[in-house]
Amino acid sequence: MALQINATNPEHPALLLELPWHLPLEDWPEEYLVPLPRGISRHVVRYSRAGDEVIAVKELAERPALREYELLRDLDRIGIPAVDPLAVVTGRTDDSGAPLESVLVTRHLGGSMPYRSMFETTMRPATMHRLMDALAVLLVRLHLAGFAWGDCSLSNTLFRRDAGAFAAYLVDAETGDLHPQLSSGQRDYDLDLARVNISGELLDLEASGALHPSVDPIEFGMEICARYRGLWDELTRASVYPAGKYHYIERRIRRLNDLGFDVAEMQIEHASHGDTVSFVPKVVDAGHHQRQLLRLTGLDTEENQARRLLNDLESWMATQDDYAPGDPLGARPEVLAHRWVREVFRPTVRAVPLELRGAMDPAEIYHQLLEHRWYMSERAQHDIGIETAVEDYIENILPRASKTLQPTAE
Repeated sequence: MALQINATNPEHPALLLELPWHLPLEDWPEEYLVPLPRGISRHVVRYSRAGDEVIAVKELAERPALREYELLRDLDRIGIPAVDPLAVVTGRTDDSGAPLESVLVTRHLGGSMPYRSMFETTMRPATMHRLMDALAVLLVRLHLAGFAWGDCSLSNTLFRRDAGAFAAYLVDAETGDLHPQLSSGQRDYDLDLARVNISGELLDLEASGALHPSVDPIEFGMEICARYRGLWDELTRASVYPAGKYHYIERRIRRLNDLGFDVAEMQIEHASHGDTVSFVPKVVDAGHHQRQLLRLTGLDTEENQARRLLNDLESWMATQDDYAPGDPLGARPEVLAHRWVREVFRPTVRAVPLELRGAMDPAEIYHQLLEHRWYMSERAQHDIGIETAVEDYIENILPRASKTLQPTAE
């Protein structure tokens, strides 16, 4: 059988032909290898180069190689965070004509690391919590897309920091299956495997002295189950709101925040029976909101202020007719963000008289107004609108606040 290279890009076969396919992967000379950290795998994996790209090369039997290649292509088409499949190489033989295993070629995920490399220095528990959150987000997204992983673990995941966020990527789809929809039993099976696998991996780290002494491997294995179920319930339960009830949407965002997640994307579909809202969650690191708000709007704020303003910005953008995530004809987020500053943020802040602002800067004023609007809407059980909130805040809140700040006579 002749050597065959099935590739997603017509340029890749010519580049891949330069690699020593007549040798088993474990015997490849150093000149072909890229020294990057590798995770634990049941197969031989090496990093190499194809032109300007760094590639991951995994040796396995032909049938599972072709199957995993197609599964990764399916995940790419539906926008799931996973490694990019580039090619499958079959028909390999050594110099004597003896058959060699086939090879799956994927693009190396730049800036990513296997979990064991991340534990070369003792990882703080807070960082580990964020990694578990990122893995929970990945598992929820896979299940929403109908993908049963079959072997969710830290070893089969790559982690990457991106603009302060932790993101988890599926790196091994060999045991997976794609369905129109998963049953509760299929999801529970995946989740139970994740719990067992993660606890076992952390126990191995503990035995090697690479785990922080305050981290309990069994509890962390259970944590992903709790994070997953909380996130799944928040994302999948029916979310149809009557017109004018946008404070309900804010309530959902606050619950996601309480779970430790932020809204990376929100979509609102208008219909006669109500507005249907969907969320995409994100796990973020310290300072992310400040950087994001500054990039989008030019507003330089404190972290908590930035989080609150970004939530309001995201909600407002989702109501705009020209907001279409992923549509090149839709308005870009930066364009809409500057429109929000011009049409919403600045007029709202200017409505508060200078003499009543005290030491509050514009971001803090807007943050306080949003909080006041939230509480008023909750009491009224409908969205009272920012104008009404501003009027009530000026009339009933600011005068009391200014009195408490005045020095008392001795």
